[in-house]
Amino acid sequence: QVQLAEAGGGLVQPGGSLSLSCAPSERTSGTVTMGWFRQSPGKEREFVAAIRWSGGGGNQFYGDSVKGRVTISRDYAKNTVWLQMNSLNAEDSAVYYCAVRLGGVIQSQIWRSESYDYWGQGTQVTVSS
Repeated sequence: QVQLAEAGGGLVQPGGSLSLSCAPSERTSGTVTMGWFRQSPGKEREFVAAIRWSGGGGNQFYGDSVKGRVTISRDYAKNTVWLQMNSLNAEDSAVYYCAVRLGGVIQSQIWRSESYDYWGQGTQVTVSS
């Protein structure tokens, strides 16, 4: 059972930036896919970004609604995945969830929440003046 610890949520003004982190409870090996999703009241869970790696490096994937404003990255030494969000607006307000699949997720399925095995508790992001 992998546990995920998210951090970095909070209140930010429109146009501002925020960085979220997700740290698994154990260092994983082999191919790993880690994703970020978000959900706001009355809406379905939405894919934000994912990173897939096997050893070093990684391939990044982004949802259409955040492409160009969000960067997902991995810090191998700290065993942490980061989600850097810029130019935030009110529509970005949501609970953000980190998820992981121990094993590769093919690109066509990477946006689906069902592709992931373990989930964090979520961290609230509120964009408001």
